[in-house]
Amino acid sequence: MYFQGFVIPVKTGNKPAYLDGTKRVSAIFAEYGALRTVACWGEDVMDGKVTDFKKAVQAKDDETVVLSWVWWRDKAACEAGTAKMMAEDRMKPDGALPFDGKRMIYGGFEVSLDTKGGGRLGYVDSVVASVPNGNRQGFVDHATKAAGLFQEKGALRIVEGWGADVPDGKVTDFKRAVQAKDGETVIFGWIEWPDKPTRDSGMGALMQDPRMREMPPAWNGPLAIFGGFTPIFDTANA
Repeated sequence: MYFQGFVIPVKTGNKPAYLDGTKRVSAIFAEYGALRTVACWGEDVMDGKVTDFKKAVQAKDDETVVLSWVWWRDKAACEAGTAKMMAEDRMKPDGALPFDGKRMIYGGFEVSLDTKGGGRLGYVDSVVASVPNGNRQGFVDHATKAAGLFQEKGALRIVEGWGADVPDGKVTDFKRAVQAKDGETVIFGWIEWPDKPTRDSGMGALMQDPRMREMPPAWNGPLAIFGGFTPIFDTANA
């Protein structure tokens, strides 16, 4: 499996326009092979001393960070579908975009871990970080162990992606978001919860679980970025 990940600064007052545009574009994605499109509105996007989701897209005070992903069967299907979409007149906006496309960051990721299962997601925690290229298996092993603990505490599904097509941007990009160095790969993943109360209770319990403290992160922890998001669109439940 393969997915495209997006982090987008959307003017908070433009939420309805952004949602309308997402619905329209997701239908075109589906025509060209996309399996699922999800968009999540930033709710608990914390400020970091060095890096965070807001800094990643240079979000302004009147903007909200949006997290989105699009599932594909594999990388080849994504590339073929995206190429067709870029030639589509329907992809041209009717008017001004509800966000600054120059500050949007995006990339393609190979699925390194997917616990699958799940259900109707009600809240999402996401992480973006960098991992030394040679430590992919260590990253997967760590993510697999941690996923089991998250599911014990009520998480529905855990997905971790390994950067396969993470382009450089003129203003912002995934690499700059976590200050990835040469020889490092950007990882992007998320935890799906049934609702925020389950998430809050589960995360609180995990912070007290000694097994979590026994597993130092396999990524560059000080430069990782985290955030909590509320799903506002999901083609699986549309």
